[in-house]
Amino acid sequence: MDKNAKGTDKTRAENNYELKSDAVDALVNADSEETPEYSKEELNKYRSKSRIHVSQTVKILFIKAWFAGAVCFFFLWGLGTYISSLIDMLFILGVVLGIVTDLLVNNVIRFIEKTPGENDVWLMFPKKGMGSFFLNLIYSMVIILCVFFLYNGINYVITALTGNTDTVPLGVEPILFGVFCMAFDMLFVGIKLFVKNILSDAKQAVNARTKKGQAETE
Repeated sequence: MDKNAKGTDKTRAENNYELKSDAVDALVNADSEETPEYSKEELNKYRSKSRIHVSQTVKILFIKAWFAGAVCFFFLWGLGTYISSLIDMLFILGVVLGIVTDLLVNNVIRFIEKTPGENDVWLMFPKKGMGSFFLNLIYSMVIILCVFFLYNGINYVITALTGNTDTVPLGVEPILFGVFCMAFDMLFVGIKLFVKNILSDAKQAVNARTKKGQAETE
């Protein structure tokens, strides 16, 4: 009896192994034609859903504004009482914003993208490397200067309209500072994409004319 039982268990184990190996082989060798088709509604039942849908654009704009506001909070407000020189403060803000942009902002934006390179259009310098790092430093200093002149322009206009020169109408605070930095960043990114599209269209037009001329010559 023991020998028969052992033989039966061994046979069952071999059969189970063959069944499982056959299933694995069928799964590995399956092609797209053998894959069953499901409707989009059926697939959505098994996907994780969030009650609040936030578009990718809103996420990216918030990330850019939030990190710029954090730079204002920790460095402009935090060091404002220790650094009296305006030029030094603007330089520090530009350097810190450039470092934060290259190491944090850009990587967070890359992290939330669904496909590789999808969010590169939102970045002024999407490539990683030391070259992009130094370019982001210079670029961030330009943004800081633009925000500085914007604040001065707004305060000048308000002062001219109200005639009140005793107080600063619009002080620097993290939320609006972050929004201004994000707005100038998106403005420059938009200009870059606009120029890039113009050059791309011009290149395609030149190539089309060249091919047409070669065809006529032949």
